[in-house]
Amino acid sequence: MTIEELSAAAKAASRVLATLPRERKDEALVLVAEALERRAAEILRENVEDLSAARAARLPDALIDRLRLDEDRLDEIVRSVRAIVALEDPVGEVVRGWRLANGMEVRKERVPLGVVAVIYEARPNVTVDAAALCLKAGNAAILRGGRAAKHSNRILAEVVQGAVIEAGLPAAAVSHLTTDREELRQLLQQRAHVDLVIPRGGEELKEFLVEHSLIPVIYAAGGNCHVYVDSAADLEKALRIVINAKCQRPGVCNAAETLLVHRDVAAAFLPQVIDELGRRGVELVVDKTTADIAADPSLKRANKTHYETEFLSLKMAIRTVESIDEAIDHVTMYGTGHSEAIVTEDVTAARRFTQAIDAACVYVNASTRFTDGGQFGFGAEIGISTQKLHARGPIALEELTCAKYVIWGAGQVRDG
Repeated sequence: MTIEELSAAAKAASRVLATLPRERKDEALVLVAEALERRAAEILRENVEDLSAARAARLPDALIDRLRLDEDRLDEIVRSVRAIVALEDPVGEVVRGWRLANGMEVRKERVPLGVVAVIYEARPNVTVDAAALCLKAGNAAILRGGRAAKHSNRILAEVVQGAVIEAGLPAAAVSHLTTDREELRQLLQQRAHVDLVIPRGGEELKEFLVEHSLIPVIYAAGGNCHVYVDSAADLEKALRIVINAKCQRPGVCNAAETLLVHRDVAAAFLPQVIDELGRRGVELVVDKTTADIAADPSLKRANKTHYETEFLSLKMAIRTVESIDEAIDHVTMYGTGHSEAIVTEDVTAARRFTQAIDAACVYVNASTRFTDGGQFGFGAEIGISTQKLHARGPIALEELTCAKYVIWGAGQVRDG
């Protein structure tokens, strides 16, 4: 089957899915969850193949961590599918409605997007999350994972598609491409059949798709995230938040990469946070003011490249700032619009930060690690959108729909 034929089949499947009641879609998702549990051993064996190849290729530790599946992570994927089953179906929801003076009734309703192509890297969980979310929202999904996870993605897509067929839905409701770059290029030309492309990966993947796609792109790209410790911060609270944001899982896009500390609390806070981060194996690069306050000449000096880098590892940049405005300016210059946090007990400062920071998610007194569809109660997500058109933040069920206006009349015609 050619890419054009596959895309056309997905389009035909999307028309079937758009008219299905919630019960039929949920039945398919229940079968997906059961199939994942039934074939867990097989899935994990395929994942071992990917991990072995990744280690042999000396891929970065952060990528290997994203690639890895084990029983707990597979259980989490299954729970995500079941959580999506429990969510309300967004399709058909009346966003608003009103009656015109001429008696016509206008309703704005949620409808599926149609065919959604999801392009992702070494994240096999996305195969299931994307397929499940698209199905629940009445969309057909075309999945294309990265080479590093080719064995895991193949078996997961096979399991999902088998469950879809068992449920009596069109096989083309979920399609899976190989890692051939030419197939991807051809897919990006299928604007007659594919309605949206969502990349989930680094800046290189995002830029490639934005450049080559004839189809609209909502990019879920990287996160150069910051935690700012304000002059009015509770320092015990700040320490917990910084350690969690950096160390809990450093290889993901919502992990903090830079710590900004107000000079007024730097002497009290920097020595303890530097010590705690060091005990957890975090490599630090700092500005001169931070090194002087910490009285540690062994600390490596940070530069512009460090501040603009998404490390995705146990590495962090630290900078001491003179004011909240300097912190905001730093985030504005180096942030990627993903997740940013302020730690403060000053409500005015918190409001200033949340209003001035241009990002999908802005936190007050909480870790950036909460930027996640599951944590937000969405069941799962395809990625975190860092753009502003249609969807921003976790791309979940609602973001996989658009709206149409349905107008009921009684023979009205327009004059003039």
